[in-house]
Parts: sequence; structure tokens; C-alpha cells
Amino acid sequence: MTKQEIINLINQAEKQNENAFKTIEANAFLNQEKVLDAFKGNCVALRHFAGSTGYSYEDEGKHILSRVFATAFCAESAIVSPLIASGTHAISTALFGLLRPHDTLYSPTGMPYDTLVPVIIGDNNGSLKEFDVTFSKTDFLDNGELDIEKIKIALKEKPTVVFIQRSRGYRWRNSLSIETIGEMVNLVNKITPKSLIVVDNCYGEFAETREPLEVGADIIIGSLIKNPGGGLAPTGGYIAGKKDLIGKIANRLTAPGVGVEVGSYTDGYRNFFQGYFMAPHTTAEALKGALLFRSVFSCLGYEVLPKVCNNKNTLSDIICSIKFNNPDKLVAFCQAIQACSPIDSFAKPMPWDMPGYDNKVIMASGSFVQGSSIELSADGPMREPYIAFMQGGLNYAHIKIALQRVLEEF
Repeated sequence: MTKQEIINLINQAEKQNENAFKTIEANAFLNQEKVLDAFKGNCVALRHFAGSTGYSYEDEGKHILSRVFATAFCAESAIVSPLIASGTHAISTALFGLLRPHDTLYSPTGMPYDTLVPVIIGDNNGSLKEFDVTFSKTDFLDNGELDIEKIKIALKEKPTVVFIQRSRGYRWRNSLSIETIGEMVNLVNKITPKSLIVVDNCYGEFAETREPLEVGADIIIGSLIKNPGGGLAPTGGYIAGKKDLIGKIANRLTAPGVGVEVGSYTDGYRNFFQGYFMAPHTTAEALKGALLFRSVFSCLGYEVLPKVCNNKNTLSDIICSIKFNNPDKLVAFCQAIQACSPIDSFAKPMPWDMPGYDNKVIMASGSFVQGSSIELSADGPMREPYIAFMQGGLNYAHIKIALQRVLEEF
């Protein structure tokens, strides 16, 4: 295609998504108001940006940051900590905090994300399985929908924890909407009301106007180098939900009886506060970018998720999936995304054996925060059907420029 043809194609995609963009912006306004009120309600002050050393018993900033997250996410309590290394670490901490020997963990959303497999069923690595926690799952139907009938049967076994993965992971399915999560929560509560409902909320924060806790989940978990960090948080994760459960999880994060009372961070918390304040806007920019990529690659004949239909915003997370059915095209796409990045644009990503994955993975992330996926990035496992998972973008203009240049090179 010529440059003008590319520009015309992008302009056409923008026009197609006008109504969806307006919905995203309206949602961002409501989410921004919610976050602002959380800051005001918890009296965030300049002194809360200061770091701490040693045991950090007097680290007021750490506790206020957690309270801001809890307020905006409608949680009784929260742990927000730079000591949490990743989303996987946050989820692992929560599961080990809530489950005991002979308990059962059940996933109605199939096998969790690749890096959680060793956590749950790994051998000789201290996994939940080695602590006599039983795991079971129900796979999605071939059409990507939840298998409700099999889920009903599995819930009759009264699992201790029901683990719902909101995002698609490395699978060809849509993310779960808040409405769908609410329906699942109602089903769990009807069949096994004592089961705890834990939601992996990664990539979904602020994509809609409600979070899973608002439809009855007990715990939500995520990473700060995704949506809620707003592109500014340099590391960390969060766990939010019911106060008694957060207490159990806090004892796993550090040590029993100690919980979140210790844990210093010398660099201070300004970037965490500021990132969370920016998160509704940054997430909205990423959502618009995902819709733009979706529409353009659909016009080019590629199969995409979410599908283009009825000019609606059907995104419940920031990810656009593009099926290439060809390993070379997957690699070329990720390399083109890297070339449009502000950092390390000269680098050429190649598939490699990333820790926690069974297949080689290619990942483009020329980001200010290493591995940040609220910044423009793309990745995928080197296995059929060779799907690229594109997400993020700190501002829509960068995403649009990147798309144009990807099409020029791809």
C-alpha cells in the first residue's frame, strides 16, 4: 500500500469507531472522577510521596496508597506494594494466602495464564500441588464462550477458591466483561456460597466503569506496570478486596504476624500515586488504540478479536488479538512494533525461552518501564495459530503513528 492508502485506511477505521471512542471517553470521565474522589477522600498529601528504609513502621505513604486503591476499586482493604514483582507474583501470593492443604482451587476460565501453571501444578518447585491443594478447570467452548453447564457441575464440588481470569492470556478468546463476571459470581454464590471468588484483573482495570469487586468478587489482583500504573509506576502489584482475606494474604507477602506493617521502599511513592491518577486516561488511550488496530487488520483480511461488529466498544481489556497463522508474520509484526517504540527502537526482538513459558515467546516492548504492557507492546507464543497480542500505548497519537509505520513496513 502507498502511504496515502494507509492514511485513508486508518481514517476509515477511526470513522468506524467514532461511537466506540465516545463511549471510552465517557467511561474514562467517570473513572477519573472515581479516582479523584479516592485521592481527596484519603487526604493524599505531599509527605506521602516520601520513601522509607528499614522496617518502615512509620511509612504512611505506603498505607495511604493502598487506601486510595481500595477506595477507587470499592474494596474494604488493599495491598499496593513495589515489593510485588509482577502480576504472577501477586496472584501467587494471594492463592498461597487463601488456600490451605487439602483445599481445592477451581478455574471456570480454563487453564490460567502460562506463568501460573508452575505455581499451581508444578513439580519440585513448591507449587500449590505440593502443598496438597487440588486443582481443576473447565475449558471454554469452541466458540470462546464459558461452558456454563460443566461449570455448574464443577461448582457442586464446593471449591475453596474459584479463580476467574478476566483477560484472554495467550488464548483465542475475548476477555470477560464485568457483566459476565457478575453472572459468574451469581452462579457461584447460588451453588457454593462459601467459595471465595478471586479475579485476575490484569489488563482490565478501568476498561469499564465498574471493577469485579462491584459485582461481588471477593479479591481482585493486578500488576502496576499494566493499567493501574498509568505508565509511571516503575514496578509493583496490588491485591484488593475483603479485609479479612487481605489480612491472610498480607501474612504470605511477608511473614505470618507481620503482614504489611513492614516493607520499605527508598525511592518513594510519587510515581505510584501519579500513575494511578493518570490510569483512567491512559487506559482509555490504549483502548482506542486496540480498537484502531483491530479495525485496520480486520479490513486487511486478518482474523481479529474482539470482532468488528455494530460499531460498539466490545473491549473489556486493552488487548487486540491478531491471528497470523504464520510464524514469520508474527515475528515481523512484533519487530515492526519495536521499531516504532521510543526506547530501543533499533533492537530486533526474537523468540526466546522466557521463564515460565512452555513455548518460545517473542515480545516487543520498547518501553520506559521494562516489560510495561500499558505502554505500546506486542507479544505472542511461537505456537499455532501464531497470534499477536497487541496492547497499550501511553497516548493515542503514538499508537496511530505506530500503526501507520507498521503498515508501511509490514
